[in-house]
Amino acid sequence: MSANGQDSTDARRGDGQESAPSSSVPGPVEVDAQPGSHSFRYSLKYPCIGQCIIINNKNFDRRTGMNQRNGTDVDAANAMQVFSKLGYKAKVYNDLSVENLKQVLVSASKEDHSCYASFVCVLLSHGDEGVFFGTDGSVELKYLTSLFRGDRCKSLVGKPKLFFIQACRGTDLDAGIEADSGEDTTKIPVEADFLYAFSTAPGYYSWRNTMTGSWFMQSLCEMISKYGRQLEILHIMTRVNHKVAVEFESVSNSPGFDAKKQIPCIVSMLTKEFYFTH
Repeated sequence: MSANGQDSTDARRGDGQESAPSSSVPGPVEVDAQPGSHSFRYSLKYPCIGQCIIINNKNFDRRTGMNQRNGTDVDAANAMQVFSKLGYKAKVYNDLSVENLKQVLVSASKEDHSCYASFVCVLLSHGDEGVFFGTDGSVELKYLTSLFRGDRCKSLVGKPKLFFIQACRGTDLDAGIEADSGEDTTKIPVEADFLYAFSTAPGYYSWRNTMTGSWFMQSLCEMISKYGRQLEILHIMTRVNHKVAVEFESVSNSPGFDAKKQIPCIVSMLTKEFYFTH
């Protein structure tokens, strides 16, 4: 925070002038928070660690032109097993239309999460940049995740909300490159405390093996199983990134699709460290 002056946004108005300050009150913005009692670790002092919703879309309406996602049932079963073992109340929903997809997540966002420490959502389907597919069409990912924002789901305010998204984010292919080897009452942003773990970088295809499941979900479930009781979530996700990046390469008969690579993408708005266990 600057020593003096006003806070303004890094946006420009249409007339080319700087945007107006965010507050009409001069001087620095301060918070009256009691020092010393802050913890940099999310609390797990709740009866249950949380709910885990798994959306598993395998079969799509013929008119969408989208292929069956063979191997996704392996991903869903692995996720169910891993998160249940951590104590989550996990449930799988198969082949949801856009409307049903919205209903499930709207319903979950309106539930009382007061006795839960966190929330997990695993989304398995076809996708494109910024969108996720129901069996009959697409919906903006932002719509689905924003249902759990602080101003819309009060019982999850200040708690970690983790989204794991296995879906394409475009049609780019990565050919790879050789390398040498204590809670005060405080106002917080409504977008805070989210973690979005995407299976691939923006713009790229996401790979799935028809027998063993997607590269990302295989790696995620293995790393959480191995390290979920000792490492912080971002450390676990970094190991997921490493495994997908180093250990996988596509094998395909389709022209131009063989020997391709993939790197997951972690977008964190978490404000504390999150461990699955005390």
